[in-house]
Amino acid sequence: MAIKIDEINNLIKESMPDAIVEIKDLVGDENHYSAIIKSKEFKGLSKIEQHKLVYKALKGKMGNELHALSLTTTEI
Repeated sequence: MAIKIDEINNLIKESMPDAIVEIKDLVGDENHYSAIIKSKEFKGLSKIEQHKLVYKALKGKMGNELHALSLTTTEI
């Protein structure tokens, strides 16, 4: 099962309303994406902690409907 860009974006925005999210489908299969996410929520967090916040926002879809997500996270 695949996941649409809009659904990924909505899940992240639900969890981090201030986030600026840019998502690209890397191979056109709705299963391999790259995302650039900027949020105030990342302030003071390591990259690993930032990525964990994003994975938590995806509510268990990572590894299931969403096979691959390359993340770039930065603080606003």
